[in-house]
Amino acid sequence: MTTLKIGDKAPNFESVDEKGNAVKLSDYAGKKLVLFFYPKASTPGCTAEACDLRDNYKTFLAKGYDVLGVSADSARRQQNFINKNELPFPLLADESKDVINAFGVWGPKKFMGREYDGIHRTTFVIDENGVIEDVITKVKTKEHANQILK
Repeated sequence: MTTLKIGDKAPNFESVDEKGNAVKLSDYAGKKLVLFFYPKASTPGCTAEACDLRDNYKTFLAKGYDVLGVSADSARRQQNFINKNELPFPLLADESKDVINAFGVWGPKKFMGREYDGIHRTTFVIDENGVIEDVITKVKTKEHANQILK
């Protein structure tokens, strides 16, 4: 789906998190970032993915990674998702889809025979210099941390 690949500069972005705080790529300069896009907060696959990342969050921090989730959900829905699952990382409420489109993860999907536009579950691992070092398009929701940390 996305045209971004390993070695590309990550698109600069600015959005708001679940608390309404402005978040931009430059906030993570000098740090590694796991930027994961998911279709919808509090759905089974997205919950499994977020909880797997939560359970491995200390490992990510120990290896120098920050974690940031993105969906088109409202800030309130993102905050509920965080509260319900005790997620330790921020979630962008990208209702305008600016970040989603910048990373090229919005497009046609099929589910139960129905075709619609939505977010393709994709994770980008971005290095300290803002360069993409991995793109994971076949996300295994229950073991996603292992895919990233391999």
